[in-house]
Amino acid sequence: MDKKDNKNPIARFIGSPLFLIIGIPVAVLLVFTFCRSYYNNYKINQEITTLKEEIGSLENKKLESMDILNYVMSDDFVEEKARTELNMKKEGENVVVFRNDFKDNEDGGLSGDGSRQNISNPLKWWYYFIKKPMPVERQ
Repeated sequence: MDKKDNKNPIARFIGSPLFLIIGIPVAVLLVFTFCRSYYNNYKINQEITTLKEEIGSLENKKLESMDILNYVMSDDFVEEKARTELNMKKEGENVVVFRNDFKDNEDGGLSGDGSRQNISNPLKWWYYFIKKPMPVERQ
């Protein structure tokens, strides 16, 4: 009897060239599938990390929005808006109004009597810095 005849059929198949022809492509396919699964797992973990960071930033934004909402619903906000936009005052409060009687001319000169002044801009600045009143032109 020959030694090849004593081997069992599984050992003979593993040692045959047919096993190599079938086994190598199957092994390559398994390695490729494993690599693809590993890469998909990596991408999913990256996305989970990104979403967790986004959740944190959205929670912070929510807290800021809640603070703004609480302020908008407060009496302080209502009072501020009533004073600035509706020109209202509190009961018992006195209001002082300052009027500006000066009229703005086309050339930018201001005069108390409404007459037009033909004074250059640098000269106006000169009078401003030396703190002297501008001379009034008589017509």
